[in-house]
Amino acid sequence: MKISVITPSYNQGLFIERTISSILGQEFDGEMEYLVIDGGSIDTTLEILEKYRARLSFVSEKDEGLADAVNKGLDMATGEIVGWLNSDDLYRPGTIAQVMDYFEKNPECMWLYGKCRIINQKNREIYKNVTRYKNLLLRRYSYSRLLTENYISQPAVFFRRSLIDEVGKLNTELRYAMDYDLWLRFGKRTPAGVIPVYLSDFRRHPGSLSENYTGQQFEEQYAVAVAHGANKRQRALHRFNVKKILWGYKVLSSLSSSR
Repeated sequence: MKISVITPSYNQGLFIERTISSILGQEFDGEMEYLVIDGGSIDTTLEILEKYRARLSFVSEKDEGLADAVNKGLDMATGEIVGWLNSDDLYRPGTIAQVMDYFEKNPECMWLYGKCRIINQKNREIYKNVTRYKNLLLRRYSYSRLLTENYISQPAVFFRRSLIDEVGKLNTELRYAMDYDLWLRFGKRTPAGVIPVYLSDFRRHPGSLSENYTGQQFEEQYAVAVAHGANKRQRALHRFNVKKILWGYKVLSSLSSSR
């Protein structure tokens, strides 16, 4: 069985080599296709990609943002299984082997997710309490709960290419919650499998969307939940969860800066 890993990229020369190494360093029995879709970077990204040309395929051209870049990768991907890892995130050692083993042993599974740590620009784990909270929620997949908050971490998601063919690619009109929208479309079609181990590291740093647009991200997630049919109770819970999470990040950031 073949897996395609897609990395959308734009001016992430500071981190992308770490991302590449975390992917190309995976050991598993199978074939991997690695695609980097760059939006026309003007930093050191292209120099780094050239170093790995023999082990990955890349294009560099202007695009319409993250969702558009991932969609280009999906058009190019030839693997039965697909993973999407942004150019500042990491796969944990052994991730792809565990993912492929799960799909092989569970042929009915169309998509799955695992645990994900949050790290800073120095690869140090941060926001451990946020991770613990999400780990409690993701132990058992629930579509109803997913409508009240996005507890699934994008770098820890893998899916069959045939599922994309059924539900469609990313919504390019969304800037922050295109992954959440996709999970809800996946979930309407079929429940997710769960691998209760750490598969990836999600990086928060001064240049990341999550660090700079947290409020806008959660507002867009709420709008996506409403568009997918969240009822009155689920909408209220979603609003409550947004306020709770924003308050939690504020407290954690305050504690971190005071040290």
